[in-house]
Amino acid sequence: MRLHHAKLTGELGESTRLTVAAYLRYWLDTAERQAVREATHRLYADLIRLHINTRIGGVALTKLTPAHVQELMVEMEHAGSSARLRQIVYGVLHKALKQALLWNLVPRNISEAVIRPRVPEYVAKTLTKEQSEALLKAAKGEPLEALYVLAITTGLREGELFGLVWPNVDLKGGWLQVTQQLANHNGHPELAELKTPRSRRKIILPGISIASLREHRQRALVEGRYHNPMELVFTDTDGKPLRKSNFLRRTFYPLLKRADLPRIRFHDLRHTAATLRLQQGDHPKVVQELLGHSRVSVTLDTYSHVTPSLQEESAAKIDRLLGYTG
Repeated sequence: MRLHHAKLTGELGESTRLTVAAYLRYWLDTAERQAVREATHRLYADLIRLHINTRIGGVALTKLTPAHVQELMVEMEHAGSSARLRQIVYGVLHKALKQALLWNLVPRNISEAVIRPRVPEYVAKTLTKEQSEALLKAAKGEPLEALYVLAITTGLREGELFGLVWPNVDLKGGWLQVTQQLANHNGHPELAELKTPRSRRKIILPGISIASLREHRQRALVEGRYHNPMELVFTDTDGKPLRKSNFLRRTFYPLLKRADLPRIRFHDLRHTAATLRLQQGDHPKVVQELLGHSRVSVTLDTYSHVTPSLQEESAAKIDRLLGYTG
């Protein structure tokens, strides 16, 4: 801790003159660069530059008060920032100040005294079996039909689908490997690490997914989109990486409308995949591994809404097992 303190005061001046912006820059370049993946490090840097430094970056670190941070949250809200964005910014600042406390640069973490932004819990809008069939029927023959089939049958995340590459797909063996995701860096798409090591996984594909991918590969070969620089499975019509905003506006939302389905998030197809698996009797451990959750408890907590129907089915099975006809 003394070494950090000496380095900070030596490079940036006396600790009493150290500004929030200067400290955050040092924190990002040292502790956080080693602690988080590159994409997360860039996200933190952008959040600090756009939201923190513009408002409280010039305040001396030792003079920073809970009121400064509370006003930061209020100003962001007035500027139209979502509760989720404010929560993330608060989390970055809290983490940075926690490290400043460990380095003896501040007497306490003043962010602990701040009323934190509250994000309303989002209730996933999952599609029923019939609605899922309607979606796939509407997508039949579409350039990205296989993407929707994979979303509903495997529960891959949007970035994982957009970043899926042909070398990771074995149609003969009937499986694919999830090893990366497509991310956006300063407006440029790039393949990036997954969020957690558990997210790296092998998925056994059902027949409908294999058949759909075969058709998709053949179409990509005919249209000249199979050989793209990143070897991506799913691209736009020019063979370039998919962009979320364009994909949602031009492809996904129109598809929902054609299928006469409610407007949902694309991520809700992941919830749909998990719900369908649990409803058909898949063990939660299997669903956990399919989704890449860190623990089976995460899967059970996330899909607790499915539990009542599963319990009813289980109770009925016990009656049949014991010959009770009541």
